[in-house]
Amino acid sequence: MKSIRFLGAAGTVTGSKHLLTSDGVRLLVDCGLFQGAKLWRERNWQQLPIPIESIQDIVLTHAHLDHTGYLPRLVRDGFRGPVYCTAATAELCAILLPDSGRLQEEDAAFHARHPGTSSHQPAVPLYTEQDAQQALALMRTLALEQSLALGPQARLTLHPAGHILGSCFADFLLGTGGDQRRILFTGDIGRLDHGNTQALAAGPARVDAVDYLVMESTYGNRRHPDVDIAPQLAQKLRTALERGGVVVIPAFAVERTEKLLFLLKHLLEAGQIPRVPVHIDSPMAIQAMEVFIAHAQDLDADTRGLIARYGSPHQWPELHFDSTPEQSKALIAAAGPFIVLSSSGMATGGRVLHHLARRLPDPRNLIVFVGYQSPGTLGELIRDGHNPVYIHHAPIAVQAEVAAFEQFSDHADDEELLRWLGAFTHPPRATFLVHGDPDAAQALQQRIATTLGWKVEVAAWLQEVPLT
Repeated sequence: MKSIRFLGAAGTVTGSKHLLTSDGVRLLVDCGLFQGAKLWRERNWQQLPIPIESIQDIVLTHAHLDHTGYLPRLVRDGFRGPVYCTAATAELCAILLPDSGRLQEEDAAFHARHPGTSSHQPAVPLYTEQDAQQALALMRTLALEQSLALGPQARLTLHPAGHILGSCFADFLLGTGGDQRRILFTGDIGRLDHGNTQALAAGPARVDAVDYLVMESTYGNRRHPDVDIAPQLAQKLRTALERGGVVVIPAFAVERTEKLLFLLKHLLEAGQIPRVPVHIDSPMAIQAMEVFIAHAQDLDADTRGLIARYGSPHQWPELHFDSTPEQSKALIAAAGPFIVLSSSGMATGGRVLHHLARRLPDPRNLIVFVGYQSPGTLGELIRDGHNPVYIHHAPIAVQAEVAAFEQFSDHADDEELLRWLGAFTHPPRATFLVHGDPDAAQALQQRIATTLGWKVEVAAWLQEVPLT
């Protein structure tokens, strides 16, 4: 029997985990953390509904924690099989996963010092930095378009997804002879039209035909603004900096920080914003910068041109890397004007929480969101005008100016998704939509069914579908 079971990213945009079964062989596509609202985060503590030792292999589509961040817990609970991904994904996971483990330990220590703030008594981490290191030891890298046999009846090929550096589609061929099925998992699909967003990855690969398609729907009900972001961003930054404010940008440590840096460098050199210090207060982002420079040959032509024009960010005189806790604390206490990029991008943890607690009450300051804010996250609450918000269980007044620019998103929007699907020469037998809020997934389902006439459904959590 061949089947797919949706163990995550069904009904929400996080926790991607899809179990692919073929004649007794079990493969897990992605192994992500649930993030956002407490309802979702509590699922990280629930045991998977299958024996962990029955999972033969894991395949990762890219490095973001909502696709990889549960892996250390799975290893802690007994998984010992290989984890396949691209080389860039493995390098980024070597940054993201240990950092996630440290944050888990820090959160547990905080809750231990403040009884009653955690539902776990005693407070324990979901996993540790050491668990993350053990997970990294299981990673095996594959080149794009390289085919690998995962057994006598399963073959894997990775295709570029254009989402972030190292992202890929996971393409499986199951069975033998006339009983074969081709199943494609998109992970997250990158932009088809980058416009002026300072894109860092080439677009997604064209796919002609598959039997079953499992695809994301994050922006299934939205269109990215078709305008040049630079003038809008420059005006917001210039106004805040000229009034002596601090600009806080909750930054996604992988990909969007690099986009922002090159755009900020362009604005500085063009004289469109004051020449103020720009701080990167994120150890992950600092490390990730090295990976991007090392993989410059994998980036699109425009980005290679930016690197050739401006050189490595490590050489820019206005850029400061605040790697130590002492540097971060000094920056939090400092007076403006300056710009600080600090993770996490949805303000769910990390150093940015301290910057927000310090800067939100001052109307001179500006908070800029540059990507998707999942429901229930602090980022969504601030963006949507909640006042006060709670940081470290303390109420914080929101007096600072708040702006959001979704042009920086690395996800294809609804029109781009339809265009990508339109290149198929034959419709899949069935398409399953995952990794989207219910409204977005349902809107995309209707558009695909109406426009293309395909059989498509929104996946449900723990649903299992046969691959007939």
